[in-house]
Amino acid sequence: MKPAALIVRCATDADIPAMQGLAAHAHSSGHWSPETYQGLFRPQGLPRLLLVVETVAAEATKVVAFVIVLCCGAEWEIENIAVSDGTRRRGIGDRLVSELLTRALAGGAEAVFLEVRESNQAARSLYEKKGFLEVGRRPTYYSDPREDAILYRCTLIDEKVAAKSLIPNDMK
Repeated sequence: MKPAALIVRCATDADIPAMQGLAAHAHSSGHWSPETYQGLFRPQGLPRLLLVVETVAAEATKVVAFVIVLCCGAEWEIENIAVSDGTRRRGIGDRLVSELLTRALAGGAEAVFLEVRESNQAARSLYEKKGFLEVGRRPTYYSDPREDAILYRCTLIDEKVAAKSLIPNDMK
């Protein structure tokens, strides 16, 4: 059987149910209200980049990951990200973060920031492979369970970091 193709594209409001479903099943993802998701597609305030990853097999497509990024001039911030349980550890997060960093660089960003639960070793490892460096900590930032947030920054204007972070692992 032929493996499903992956497509990274900008999200539309039709993707809201899939994004909410992914977030609901991802412990480390932000669990936002339907109104918050709907508000993402009614531009106001600072712009956001919303990307989804779809698997395409035969005639069926399925959203298996998403990222929501606040675009604040030269500094962008990952606000929410999720990858479906059944597709983790298959390079989808790597591909999604690579696309995000490519678009951030093209959009004039000099750095991308994020925060992640201290215990989320899989995500931390991915971010570090993509060139993110730990720059701080927010003690007991998360609840249920209470846990520190680790702050990361990826500097895009450093050519070595940018080159490393934009090449998916399966192409290195």
